[in-house]
Amino acid sequence: MVNKANVAGSAGSVDSAGSAGSAGSADKGSAGIGVIGGSGFYSFLDEVTEVQVDTPYGPPSDSLFLGEVAGRRVAFLPRHGRGHHLPPHRINYRANLWALRSVGVRQVLAPCAVGGLRPEYGPGTLLVPDQLVDRTKSRANSYFDGLPLPDGSVPNVVHVSLADPYCPAGRAVALKAARGRDWEPVDGGTLVVVEGPRFSTRAESLWHQAQGWSVVGMTGHPEAALARELELCYTSLTLVTDLDAGAETGEGVSHDEVLRVFAANVDRMRGVLFDAVAGLPAEQERDCLCAGALGGMDPGFALP
Repeated sequence: MVNKANVAGSAGSVDSAGSAGSAGSADKGSAGIGVIGGSGFYSFLDEVTEVQVDTPYGPPSDSLFLGEVAGRRVAFLPRHGRGHHLPPHRINYRANLWALRSVGVRQVLAPCAVGGLRPEYGPGTLLVPDQLVDRTKSRANSYFDGLPLPDGSVPNVVHVSLADPYCPAGRAVALKAARGRDWEPVDGGTLVVVEGPRFSTRAESLWHQAQGWSVVGMTGHPEAALARELELCYTSLTLVTDLDAGAETGEGVSHDEVLRVFAANVDRMRGVLFDAVAGLPAEQERDCLCAGALGGMDPGFALP
């Protein structure tokens, strides 16, 4: 059952209503953990609260759906919208991460479908990357763009380190969760993110392979960078749905193939995600580089 919350009046805030999870939850309009993915990750929960959030960057992809998993409060956000109507290059990534933080999220798990760039990374492979390459072209990829926000505040010039784009604590938890489900993951690798929505040409794919990169997707950037700017822990879990165009000799990847393989693995991925939710550290125990990414620098605006 989905209970709805009222739309907040002010940017970056939320006015929650209804109930979610088990009795005794501390704040039914808040959550400490975010999962960015499809509706398959929360639709089986008995109760969720649908929360609409305003942000200074416009609306997120959809409402947030707040529920409880393994005793932890979780906010689920359909990255492409619940009807999968948003192509990768049209997703409002800044609004998505801002909305999650505004309801209390400090740790994010982000599953996504990718193409394998090595023959050994065939369909059904779960890879937890430790590096990222950005090959997108037209996305707003920073909160520090110097443009005034609706409340009149202006972001300062802030340079945040992204040398290691993924949370080391989150990665360790995700790897352990996968192994606990008898799904041996690939520990580390480079996710190269392309603009989309088209798939790579064979020449592009062969170039990606020649660089030594592992998998290719369309949504991992700027999510990771924006999460770091908001001092969120961000962990990517990539599910290989196909061998990318240059890694095979056939006709290349098709949309139908991607959907078919992802659907065949969604229950297994959901189990891994929920085990990872249970294993993430408590908020007060976060001691990773993500939690202090701004290093005391003034962003020029109030974090949500």
